[in-house]
Amino acid sequence: MSETTQGGSSRREFLKTTGRIAAASAVVGAAVPQVHAAEDNTIRIVLIGCGGRGTGAASNALSVKAQPIKLVAMGDVFESRLTSSFGRLQGRFGDKVDVADDRKFVGFDAYKKAMDCLKPGDVAIFATPPAFRWVHFTYAIEKNLNVFMEKPVTVDGPTTRRMIGLAAEADKKNLKVGVGLMVRHCRGRRELFDRIQGGEIGDIIAMRGYRMSGRAAAVGRKPEGMSDLMYQIQKFHSFIWASGGVYNDFYIHQIDELSWMKNAWPVEVHALGGRHYRGDAVDQNLDTYAVEYTYPDGTKLFYNGRNMAGCQNRFASYVHGSKGSGIVSTNSHAPGKVKTFKDQTFSEASQIWAFPQPEPNPYQMEWEDLIEAIRQDQPYNEVKRGAESSMVSSMGRLSAHTGRTITFEQMLNHEHELAPDAANFTPDSDAPVLPGEDGKYPVPMPGIVTNREY
Repeated sequence: MSETTQGGSSRREFLKTTGRIAAASAVVGAAVPQVHAAEDNTIRIVLIGCGGRGTGAASNALSVKAQPIKLVAMGDVFESRLTSSFGRLQGRFGDKVDVADDRKFVGFDAYKKAMDCLKPGDVAIFATPPAFRWVHFTYAIEKNLNVFMEKPVTVDGPTTRRMIGLAAEADKKNLKVGVGLMVRHCRGRRELFDRIQGGEIGDIIAMRGYRMSGRAAAVGRKPEGMSDLMYQIQKFHSFIWASGGVYNDFYIHQIDELSWMKNAWPVEVHALGGRHYRGDAVDQNLDTYAVEYTYPDGTKLFYNGRNMAGCQNRFASYVHGSKGSGIVSTNSHAPGKVKTFKDQTFSEASQIWAFPQPEPNPYQMEWEDLIEAIRQDQPYNEVKRGAESSMVSSMGRLSAHTGRTITFEQMLNHEHELAPDAANFTPDSDAPVLPGEDGKYPVPMPGIVTNREY
């Protein structure tokens, strides 16, 4: 399926050629020629999932240097989210947001209607709960669309296998697909990776990650007049089927970045978890996680997560080598402020190298890289890696929630699909999990329920 310009060349070739002109113009600081406003060179985007992260992704897309880019349609199951997102984006980007009322879609079929507004080679942004990722990606491949999808991209074994298969289908069509593990696009971490792989701190012997903050995703009972399904989608961080809970959504970045530095995926994991102070909350999350991942050579990643008020907070990642150490994250995802050291003290006196500050924002860089790949027609598909990273997160979650050691292969081949009917949901559908008589939803019971999470 090749859209052609009036001259008979493919739209992909047109974007590739004019993308080179745009890149050259940016280098010399010159204005992009007026031809770039021509319809055929505009990359159109649609936003599917209009919450905070989706609005942020659209903002990054519209800020890419290689213009023109326009937002032409939006979709969500909640009209209020769409309306709020549209107002914020239009207020910031003006006529780059060309979304008429008849291109604002609400409902479970909104993703199809929004993507139907695009032409092959345009870009769909997926920022809905990850339970729907494979559903939306399937349709994007059918429509020959490039994609940016937020992480995580799967929450269980069956959807991981499905997404890996879809990634191969996207490759057959030469589609460009980005996954929102933006730290992989951080220029400082890329140099840190090169230095670690080059032996600057010796062989990695251990890694540590921490994400400890206040109470999160603790919700009360659903309001009257709202279905369980719609409530769970609205509060998706609180339900394992929708998001993988706080474990997948919050912890995936540091598990991914440390596995990247190790240049391997863990082969097994054993984890602990506890539910302490949820009070009247009805969600499925635990409050604390203590996790030990093991890599093929026996190296350990020790990860600690906590969502409890009044405790000491920490948000950082570290690598320990046989000749030194490194900081992968300092106090958040960005800026990373990565450094290497000649010993294990992390002291200024032992510092070998630090990435210059200020550093480029990785949330923006992942979009610069994706759009460059589209305009230059370069191979670009992050889905398989994104699915594996998501699965490694689910692997740790499953271990904590069952009280069992879980291997990579066990997680990949696990048969419990948490939302098997996601492609067929309507507002009246039953939710994948329902509350008990006390109004609370099933929670993990490690050591009691050991073959699934609830």
